[in-house]
Amino acid sequence: MKEIQEEMNVLDHIISVKDTLPNKQKMLCDYILENHQDIGLFTVKELAKNAGVGTTTVLRLVKTLGYDSFFDLKKEFHDIQKEYSDKWESVQKSFGSNDENEDYKTLSNVWQEGVNLLDKSFNPQLVENFKEAMDLIANADRINLLGLRPYKAVAIYLELLIEEFHSVTRQLSYDSESMFDRILQFEKNEVIILFGFAPYTQRTIDAASVAHKKGIPIVLITDQLSCPIVSFASVTLKVETGENLFTIIPIIALVEAIVIELGKRHSKTSIQKIRNLVETLKDKKVIVY
Repeated sequence: MKEIQEEMNVLDHIISVKDTLPNKQKMLCDYILENHQDIGLFTVKELAKNAGVGTTTVLRLVKTLGYDSFFDLKKEFHDIQKEYSDKWESVQKSFGSNDENEDYKTLSNVWQEGVNLLDKSFNPQLVENFKEAMDLIANADRINLLGLRPYKAVAIYLELLIEEFHSVTRQLSYDSESMFDRILQFEKNEVIILFGFAPYTQRTIDAASVAHKKGIPIVLITDQLSCPIVSFASVTLKVETGENLFTIIPIIALVEAIVIELGKRHSKTSIQKIRNLVETLKDKKVIVY
């Protein structure tokens, strides 16, 4: 067993080596990363067939990762799955079958999908990586944000929440043409939060590459560990996205957790800033209550 495996779980290990492997093994790694919750159920032959590679590729990857047998590799995935939390099992069961009344069916479907995705997203790896990400974000002199296509709205939402108490953000999502000019001007103690979800935009990948070359820490929020930006990221926060319905509920939950944790870490100033903001908005009749 390689020494590196003692310092990281099997998913992190695969991410760290996959880009150095031959194409077939890299393709197998991508399949494993995207379907890791099911790997423990496969035989060598089944995994090879599903990933579109030969059985020899599977066995070569097992050896490359430092395991004596495919059984030992499967055990690693089994151990990870054992740790996964299923706190909301009773809530999921309570949905039962959808009400056939069309007035409620869509609402019920979306609600159930959101609960399921939140449950699948919340796991020990996300918790551990969240702490590491927050250390980078909270200690940065400037927080840069980039989300393109539908995720532009999420990046702007994150900016608006942070700016209420911590005025250190810079939004790159408005003008992807000039974002490279801005990235090249990043200073030493800055961080960039990137939203990279399939299908990935080339501009987001290129932005990550430029920031990485400048030595800027990247916090990647994505739906797949096979995302091409993972190799550039300092820390990756993976959340699940819907297969049956398009929903960003887990992404919004993660964004709001980032804001709350950032506020807690800067509580000496953030609480007073929010109080001042509320009083000013009330005084100027912007808000009334």
